[in-house]
Amino acid sequence: MDTITLTDANFLSILQLASPGLPVGAYGYSEGLERLVENGTVSSPTTLKHWLEGELRYGAIRLEAAVMVRAQESASIGDVSALCRWNVWLSAARETAELRASSWQMGRSLTQLLGKLEPDIIPLVSAVGNPVNYAIAFGIAVAHWEINHQAALLAYLHSWASNLITGGVKLIPLGQTAGQELLLELQPLISAAVREILALEDDDLSCCSWGLSLASMQHETQYTRLFRS
Repeated sequence: MDTITLTDANFLSILQLASPGLPVGAYGYSEGLERLVENGTVSSPTTLKHWLEGELRYGAIRLEAAVMVRAQESASIGDVSALCRWNVWLSAARETAELRASSWQMGRSLTQLLGKLEPDIIPLVSAVGNPVNYAIAFGIAVAHWEINHQAALLAYLHSWASNLITGGVKLIPLGQTAGQELLLELQPLISAAVREILALEDDDLSCCSWGLSLASMQHETQYTRLFRS
């Protein structure tokens, strides 16, 4: 992968966007992982790693990340029509009510936060309308802060993986060290996914996420839940 050059401001901005402390509610969602732990599909660091690797290679997170890049490109040139089109497209691509609701809720929280941090973003965000998906809001933010695609994608996927590993630490449960070891082991695959996502044409956008879809649908009626999805 090419070397990434960032200014101090770029670097600090992407760290802030990818921070687990960002108040967007990501900690409340497990993306079906809670159901997978409940039925024994995920029960160890090995099985959690297998699940995350499958998602990074074939899953819906790849679509989400690819749309984030397209939102970034559209926001950079002020193309509101393209932003709206990709926002609607991503909403339609969400396969369950829980997954759609989580994307919309996190998108709403991020746009509200951005409006307070960077008021200049408000007209563009408002033009996209409501609901807005999290990937769209993230793309608008990285465009505003002039962060390159590669760095934005690395941060987006790392934040996603970190959140689900944190969920696994709580649910399986795992030790904190095991969680960090797993996150480190995923780094090469995250880098590979970034290269592949950047090479995707619009007509190539697809995924195989039926496992996530089934887990998410089953989670809706799960009796005991710690997470919202």
